[in-house]
Formats: sequence, structure tokens, C-alpha cells
Amino acid sequence: MTDKRPIAIVSAMQDELSHLLALMPDEHRQTRAGREFWFGNLHGHDVVLVLSGIGKVAAATTASVLIEHFKVSQIVFTGVAGGLGENINVGDFVVADSFLQHDLDVSPLFPKYEVPSYGFKTFQAASELTLELRRACAAVINDLAQVLSMEARTRFNLANPQLHQGLLISGDRFVSTSAESQKLQESLPQALAVEMESAAFAQVCHDYKVPFAAVRTISDRADDDATVDFNSFLSDVASHYSAAIITEWLKQRKPFRLRSKTAP
Repeated sequence: MTDKRPIAIVSAMQDELSHLLALMPDEHRQTRAGREFWFGNLHGHDVVLVLSGIGKVAAATTASVLIEHFKVSQIVFTGVAGGLGENINVGDFVVADSFLQHDLDVSPLFPKYEVPSYGFKTFQAASELTLELRRACAAVINDLAQVLSMEARTRFNLANPQLHQGLLISGDRFVSTSAESQKLQESLPQALAVEMESAAFAQVCHDYKVPFAAVRTISDRADDDATVDFNSFLSDVASHYSAAIITEWLKQRKPFRLRSKTAP
């Protein structure tokens, strides 16, 4: 039986969500827990879009409201991240297959990074969602000229973006110095990118058994140049990427509509 609950699409910042909202002319809004939740239809799918807020606490609150109140079937996070792994460059895509909180340390009571009472350090992304997002990213890369202007591609040197899959790490700090970045690379060499929300979403979704996946565009290398042109990259590149990836992902899925035209 097809699951007809809405799909949640989440970003941390307004620019990351703005282009998707523009594609939803029938959207309507509900406010809950100080957040605006936008309901509408994208390519035959009933969806709810929301800004998570920045940081792990804000992310956990948003995930809980989506699951408890709006009864979403699955959650996909799209946005930006700082690159850590070797050969991870600005403009690349990272699809997460696992998540870890890099600022969680309850040692010596538990091993570093291990989540107390869970017995492990990483939460896994939903494998089917992850595969679907990989396919969507590959399609966007193959048709990049239709997504970004030549001026944006030239300005940010985005001639040949790459697709990566692996560990995404989160913490309540914007990593913006080479020293911080180097320390993370040394302690978590398998980490591809760093941001501030996805691991919190992954833990909440694990608790509720709701599928979760995330795709991030690399906006910087999480080093001393991390804030250079960040806002410009967000508006001129990342927001277009997010809309294109989500659009492609939804187009590839079998469409359905909720029977009721009102939000849950």
C-alpha cells in the first residue's frame, strides 16, 4: 500500500528553500513551535517545506514537530556544508550515508563521539532515499548548464562538480578556520563535509523510525576562507542546486496526492 503521508523537505537557511517555495504556487502555511511550515504540491507529491533553524537543537525541534504533529513519511535535508575530505571541492555534491556529531564527547564515560545509551557513534541514512538522491544529483550534474548561469559557473569555478557519498558530520559551531578544519580531518579522516544540523535530524529520525537522507552542496573548504562569498554562493549557486536536486528527485518518484486538500 502506498504511503500517502507528506514528504518533508528541510533546509537550514532561507535562500536554500526560496527556489523550492517559488515552485509551489498552491502552498499554504502553518505555524508551529515558532516555525513556518509550507504545504503544497511538487511534481505530483504532497510536501511540507520548512527551515530547520541553525544548529542541532533547532534541528531536533523541527524534526520532532514534522514527525509528531505533521506525520511526515520521510525527511530529506538539502543545503550547504564545508568540505573536509580530500578532493572535496566547492560546488561538489555530498550525499550522506551516515552522520556523526563531531562535538559530542562524554569520555571517559563513553568513547568519544559515541551517543550515550545508543552504543554507537554514527546514524545511518535511509539507503533507498540515499540512492534516489544520488541519481538526482547525477542528473543535475549532467545538465548543469540548465541549472546555473555561465556567469555563476565561471565566478565560482564550477566547470566539473563531482558527486561524493560518505560520512557527514555536524556540530554546534561554524567551522571557519584552517586549524579547526585540520583538527577535524585528523580526528575524523573519513568525514567528507561538516555542517550543523543533519546528525541531529538523523538521531530523531532513528528514534521515530522515519527514513532520513541528506544532500549538501560544498560552499567552502571550512577553512580561513570559509566566509568569503558565502552569501553570494548561497543565493547564486546553492539555492539553484537545491531546487534542481529536489525537483529531479521528485520527478523520478511515483506521484501521489493526499485525499484531503488541507494540511495535516
